[in-house]
Amino acid sequence: MKNKHLTEKERYLIEFLYKKKYKVKDIAAELGRCQKTIYNELKRGSVQLLNSDLTYREEYSAQKAQDDYNYKQTGKGTELKLSNDYDFVHFIEDKILNEKYSPYAALVLAKKKGFKTDICLTTLYSYIHMGLFSNIHQSDMPYQKRKKKDVPVTRVNIKNINKPSISERPNDVLLREDFGHWEMDTVYSGKKKSKTCLLVLTERKYRKEIIMKMPDRTASSTVKCINRLYCSYGAKAFKSIFKSITVDNGTEFSDFENLSKNNRTKIYYCHPYCSSERGSNENQNKLIRRFIKKGEDISLYSDSQIKAIEDWMNNLPRKLFNGKSA
Repeated sequence: MKNKHLTEKERYLIEFLYKKKYKVKDIAAELGRCQKTIYNELKRGSVQLLNSDLTYREEYSAQKAQDDYNYKQTGKGTELKLSNDYDFVHFIEDKILNEKYSPYAALVLAKKKGFKTDICLTTLYSYIHMGLFSNIHQSDMPYQKRKKKDVPVTRVNIKNINKPSISERPNDVLLREDFGHWEMDTVYSGKKKSKTCLLVLTERKYRKEIIMKMPDRTASSTVKCINRLYCSYGAKAFKSIFKSITVDNGTEFSDFENLSKNNRTKIYYCHPYCSSERGSNENQNKLIRRFIKKGEDISLYSDSQIKAIEDWMNNLPRKLFNGKSA
């Protein structure tokens, strides 16, 4: 059966026969096409060429006809699945813009709501880039993952030369097989704003988040926060929940003895300049930055606002957990 559309090969054959002064009916017979198809094709590929006497003649160009065909094909695509489901559009925009959800998390919640529109994550991203969600722009998208080269690191920080290195951490912690192994970092205010910062702890297996406000990034403030956690959980529960904590080499974590006193937890120090060794922690910090932008003064945020951010993170649907939360 003949293809509905002329092929590129057929177009060049038309051009050859037309230059040989073949009649339209003869070209149609040669290609096994109806005469109307040939007439339409000659019109599609019609070009005006300049003669040596500065007059013009009309010719058929297979290249022009093929370019026109290819261009018109780009305007075709699969039918949009959004239809006129404006409630779905408004729901997705509200979750991403106002509630700081990722497109994945917004889509999970939309499916739970039972909207008639049912699309996959890839389609949602395509529709956003196509501008079908007119209020959402690229700047509203969450941070994209970047591939990092694995560079072997052997250096240790001279300040922590006698403290447990991450290389001494048991392998089951790396494999995330057991609950209770945490990563710890600080999120701080902008320069010349205030010394106020956040102490953030991320559980490696389930991404449970704990955020505590600190007056400054000193070792004593960090110890006070950990002491506060220790008192609120109790000695027995604290030991089972906080089996280990991995930190960087910042001065706020330098008081190893008091952080791990009474053998209440194990502290491990990352290699210098290797934030990827606390990857879960770093990714969680990006979620915090959806609410507290870099350069802002954290002292302006109340404890209840900080707690609201913590609750939001712990209830966020995660692609990592197939739509479930921490």
